[in-house]
Amino acid sequence: MPELPEVEVVRRGLADFTTGRTIDAIDVLHPRPVRRHLAGPDDFVATLKGQTFGTPARRGKYLWLPLESGDAVLAHLGMSGQFRVQPVGTPDEKHLRIRFRFADSGGEVRFLDQRMFGGLSYAEGGAELPAEIAHIARDPFDPLFDLDAAAAGLRRRKTGLKRALLNQTVVSGIGNIYADEALWRAKLHYAKATETLKPQQAQEILGHAKAVMAEALDVGGTSFDALYVNVNGESGYFERGLAVYGQEGSPCPRDGRPIRREPFMNRSSFRCPKCQPAPRHARW
Repeated sequence: MPELPEVEVVRRGLADFTTGRTIDAIDVLHPRPVRRHLAGPDDFVATLKGQTFGTPARRGKYLWLPLESGDAVLAHLGMSGQFRVQPVGTPDEKHLRIRFRFADSGGEVRFLDQRMFGGLSYAEGGAELPAEIAHIARDPFDPLFDLDAAAAGLRRRKTGLKRALLNQTVVSGIGNIYADEALWRAKLHYAKATETLKPQQAQEILGHAKAVMAEALDVGGTSFDALYVNVNGESGYFERGLAVYGQEGSPCPRDGRPIRREPFMNRSSFRCPKCQPAPRHARW
């Protein structure tokens, strides 16, 4: 799943292309990506036609396109959802699902989704924050993010540290990749019991998470395959800077020990066995 840096890259690309533009026509080429719009594809099209986009917004890993009406289009990227910008007349991509054309006759916005776990929905009154994601916590890049409160939230969870970092109601935007990288930088094991964290440790792990995501954002995010690209179809390059995630068997950049991959919540965790030893008080 894309994490904060990848979604922010998409948001910035859309902001340059959609802000202030009025929708002239929409083609829904497959009904599944608009399944959350219960009134159906035809109503989705009719509701949006003639509306004007504001500046795209994001909270954590969640993206929405505000409308000047005060409503919004909420985007669920899922595992393979992509936005692309293309000149009118460009041949359709294989997995094209939705197309937006604009009144100014300029280029169009396309939503592609190979696996179709993602989609778009209409969020009434959602321009500031769609109700569907109101429970999502602020992310470390949010101007109103409260580091002290988020650190205290981590310590109250009574769970494993990585589980808490992945809980989007505690702090948003962090997924499997950047959690592993932040934990490595903090020299902490993913199963460390959150209630054993000292306040400074909780703040430090959040600081490391923000730092590693900022570095990833600078190079377009992390792209392991063609499913994660920006609006121009280009991949990010942070894969080259990963210290532990996906590096099983490679030497730890700090001490040279081979990186381990271990099962975690139907996924994997990557860590250095020397500088991230299993804690005495663990919550798996």
